[in-house]
Amino acid sequence: METIENIVQFFQTGGTFMYPILIVFAFGAAICIERYIKLSSIGKANKKVWDQVHPLLNEGDFEAARLSIADDKSAIASLLNMGLERQGSVRRRDDIEIAMEESMMEIIPALEKRTPYIALFANICTLLGLLGTIMGLIEAFTAVANADPAEKADLLSASISVAMNTTAFGLMAAIPLLIFHAMLTSRTGEIIDSLEMASVKTLNLIADFAKRQAALAAKNG
Repeated sequence: METIENIVQFFQTGGTFMYPILIVFAFGAAICIERYIKLSSIGKANKKVWDQVHPLLNEGDFEAARLSIADDKSAIASLLNMGLERQGSVRRRDDIEIAMEESMMEIIPALEKRTPYIALFANICTLLGLLGTIMGLIEAFTAVANADPAEKADLLSASISVAMNTTAFGLMAAIPLLIFHAMLTSRTGEIIDSLEMASVKTLNLIADFAKRQAALAAKNG
């Protein structure tokens, strides 16, 4: 209970700049939670689809693979659909690869959506904290200038202590946001890498299947 009272007192004595810092932190935290849930959901869905499709691709049953993900809305399903839809009609590997790269260009912005704002909000919290401290120091020195000489030292030290609360709170808000930003950026990179891996493996399997078919046709011909 005493800890809660100390926190409330710390917040109240920090001045008006504590409120905008809290608001900015709340927006940043909301984005962190939303992005974490979204990226976790995308990662799980991608893994499920790949575990389902990969054995079919290894067997060269591209039609079954195509049908199994035709109605799936996951990121990896959208990527593989672009390649598998062209597998039967397009002979050149480059054409299939370009189609899958086009799909990646649509997927990546959705994965990175709103994540940069977290770092922005962290910087804003820090800058608001510094601004609050500077404004508090200005007010403190103005008040000290008109104070009794015997009270100046005590008044100045108390005012500076209060003014520094905004910098401390700004840093306390910014540090978690920066940590979450790094975590989410790393998680996004992992998902993109897994999509690129799936794309390359699919392209290789399609190319190997085409070579086998061509060799078989040449042998029979």
